[in-house]
Amino acid sequence: MARNKPAAKKKRLAAALRANAGTPTWVVAKTLGKKRWAKPRHWRRSRMQL
Repeated sequence: MARNKPAAKKKRLAAALRANAGTPTWVVAKTLGKKRWAKPRHWRRSRMQL
């Protein structure tokens, strides 16, 4: 991938990076453990549709 990216693509990549993080502790606590985790995307196992 090119070093210099368009701003729109950079924004989508940043959003995907944030979406790949774990569930915050306060969400788990608020939902009483019902919303424990969402399966994170691995950079090598699956490709992003950007």
